[in-house]
Amino acid sequence: MVKIPFRHGFSGGCQCGAVRYAVNGPLGKAGICHCRMCQKAFGNFGAALVSVTADSLRWTRGAPAVFRSSAIVSRGFCAACGTPLFMREDGDENYELAIGSLDDPDAIAPMTEQSGIESRVSWFNTLPNLPEQRTADYRSPEDLERLRSLQHPDHDTEHWP
Repeated sequence: MVKIPFRHGFSGGCQCGAVRYAVNGPLGKAGICHCRMCQKAFGNFGAALVSVTADSLRWTRGAPAVFRSSAIVSRGFCAACGTPLFMREDGDENYELAIGSLDDPDAIAPMTEQSGIESRVSWFNTLPNLPEQRTADYRSPEDLERLRSLQHPDHDTEHWP
């Protein structure tokens, strides 16, 4: 199913719920940055990001902590749980939101770019070849109950917890 780009009205936030945001406007270009700074900031092979204009983004609960990863880039994250939330270059009118922080990460249009490919890990392109399985295929019902999420739900709440 192809997602329709430029739907309005998105929300998201961190894992613990201390920081929440709303986007009242379209989601822009989406892509993966493989640069070494994004790898470190996300603790992963890179960062899946989608752009939004600064004037469409509003922090609705709490505020992100900010780390300057370079002379021109700021990265926002939740100081309570560590969830990466955004990156932003000085002078840029856009924020690059962490796609995984959206309440509906599947709402983005198809990705359009990869950047920082000089740091792309050698095994990245083999990911589609890995075997797939659902969590319930290798976890018992008892394990699934213990794995029950304690994180903030994927929607706004009056308060949390």
